[in-house]
Order: sequence, then C-alpha cells, then structure tokens
Amino acid sequence: MRIDVLTLFPEMFQSPLSCSILKRAQDSGLVEITLTNIRDFAANNYRKVDDKPYGGGPGMVMMPGPFFDCFEHVQKLSPQKGRVILLTPQGQKFDQAKAVELSAENRLILIAGRYEGFDERIRIGLGAEQISIGDYVMNGGELAAMVIVDAVARLLPGVLGDEDSAKNDSFGESAGGGLEYPQYTRPEVFRGMKVPDILLSGDHGKIAEWRHQQALERTQKWRPDLLTEDNKPK
Repeated sequence: MRIDVLTLFPEMFQSPLSCSILKRAQDSGLVEITLTNIRDFAANNYRKVDDKPYGGGPGMVMMPGPFFDCFEHVQKLSPQKGRVILLTPQGQKFDQAKAVELSAENRLILIAGRYEGFDERIRIGLGAEQISIGDYVMNGGELAAMVIVDAVARLLPGVLGDEDSAKNDSFGESAGGGLEYPQYTRPEVFRGMKVPDILLSGDHGKIAEWRHQQALERTQKWRPDLLTEDNKPK
C-alpha cells in the first residue's frame, strides 16, 4: 500500500513513522508513506496558504490554490489514482470497520488541514471524502492522519507478523466487534492477584469459551453500545 499525506507540518510525522511497527512495515516494503508539504506549493514569497474568510468571521481559511497544486503534484507520483480523504470534524467517524475498509485500498491520499478549515472548493474539486477521528476539535489534521495511518497499516498482511493478532484485538473479528478479553502473563501471582485457573488448565476449548464470555461481559460493562441482541452475554 502507498499512503500520501499532504500537510503543512511534515515534521510532526517523523517520530511516529520512524519507530516500531510502522518503521518495520516501511523497511520491509509492506507500506510506503510519503509526506508532502502543502506550503511548498504556495504562489507567493511568504509561502502563504490561508486567507480571511469571505463573509467575515474569526480565523483564517485554507486557500484552494496551494492544495490543488500540491494534490496534482502528488497524484502524479504514482500511477494509482488513490482514495482521497480530508481529515475534518465534519467527516464520518473513523472506526475499526472503516480501518478495515481502507486497508483494502492500494493507495490513500490523506489531506490534513489547519486553522478554521478548508475552502469548500477543496472538498468539492478533489472529490474527497471526509473522515473524523472523534467529536472534538484539534489544532489540525496531522494527528488524525497519524491515527488512520497506524490503524490501517497494522491490518496489512505481514505487518504484525502474526496474522491472528489484529483479529483478536478489541473491535476485531474474534471479538465480534466488541472489546478484547483480559490478558495475563508471568508471574502467575503478582501482589496477591492470581492468573485465573482456567488459563493454566491447558484446555484450549474451555479457554476459548472463557475468553469469549469475558469479552462479552466487559463489552457490556464498558461499551454496551457495541453489543447487539446476537452477541450479548448469556
């Protein structure tokens, strides 16, 4: 997969992309992540990319010119057209189902805005879909883009090493879209807290049944909104 990110602050991505799973995924060629600075396409000596909104109001609005020039440049970097996404609070809320959907694409083009938002002609002219990572407002779309990159890349074949890892996560296939079951490791007893006996039994059938029930119970307790009539705990 190729992921292009259009941003005013490419330096914000350097640390997340240069360590751990994302670094290994890039080094192994499983995902290619390219950062392009929108400000490089500003048509003035001051590298200005925003201006006052028509009709008045506070703040500044992202101008369409630099965005279109930047996008058209990035589009030519690969023969694949790519799925274009604006990171904005007005978008569809991002969730695991959307991450799975996006992981099936060959190329994503993520556009991170700043200030009071995008000139509406950017969305219309680029035919972009809008995605939000939650019902709150941040200073820009960079962190939202990082969230999407991280959530999508880990679903690509080979990125996690163990293909079952993503399935067993919260919201994953094995969790039935709910929360993950509780996990334990050594030591068997820690500060008086003991690992449940069932996990030490060696009976994989009973362990799977226990984990399934635990996942349902904690989903009902902490995220009942994720439950349906078919997956409520018995």
